[in-house]
Amino acid sequence: MKFILRLAFGAAIAALCVLGYAVTSEARIEERILNAWTRSGEFSEGSGVQFVRIRATYYSAEYIEALVRSEAERNLWTRDEEEQFRFSLLRALNLAETIAFHIEFDVTGVPVHPQPFDRHLTLFAGRNRLNPVDYDRRFNFRIQDTRDGMVWFPRYDASGRSFLDGVRDLHLVISGSISQATTRSGDVRFVWDISGDDPSVLGTGTAAARLEIDRLIRRTEMLRTDRDTAQEQMSALEAELAEINARIDELQRQ
Repeated sequence: MKFILRLAFGAAIAALCVLGYAVTSEARIEERILNAWTRSGEFSEGSGVQFVRIRATYYSAEYIEALVRSEAERNLWTRDEEEQFRFSLLRALNLAETIAFHIEFDVTGVPVHPQPFDRHLTLFAGRNRLNPVDYDRRFNFRIQDTRDGMVWFPRYDASGRSFLDGVRDLHLVISGSISQATTRSGDVRFVWDISGDDPSVLGTGTAAARLEIDRLIRRTEMLRTDRDTAQEQMSALEAELAEINARIDELQRQ
């Protein structure tokens, strides 16, 4: 009996070791994916009065999925909690309309004065040159330590075509004039190969369905507003037509 218990205990310990190795290995894979979508550069002003480190992360589908899994594993979330986080993240990123990046500055020495921040950023998607449609307004204030935030670029052109269609690389360019440390080296350019990324993976699951419902509700509200406005305009037109016809009848009777 003791021998059997020792065997069972040994098997349990071995299973835990295998499980622990698998979890650790999977965590390393997620970390490698997260790092793969982050670019960074370090810059120093000639006399050493300013040192700037810039990190930029592109929110690709692969990055988002790895981030969700990483947070779920770290926090020991249930499946529902994981889906709630995915929904909140996707809603905040607004990938249905924009291309999202996370930018981080780490400044030592003389502060950086980047305002107006959006004038310093350009995204090249193929032949398309894109300017930010929104960004964290804290970037407009003096940076003297660490600051991070989001920047969004338009995802579609006026005809509704995605700027990412058929594009292999994304080039995020930060003007060298944004700081003394980057002036000497010129514009800062970060490049991502997006040819292997598959945005369609974000369109499945509970979170995606909730996002679609949320979008359709907002669209319905917009259409109702447009309908009410159109009805008011129709009523005004009908009233004017009635007034015109009445005047015509009056003139014909004279």
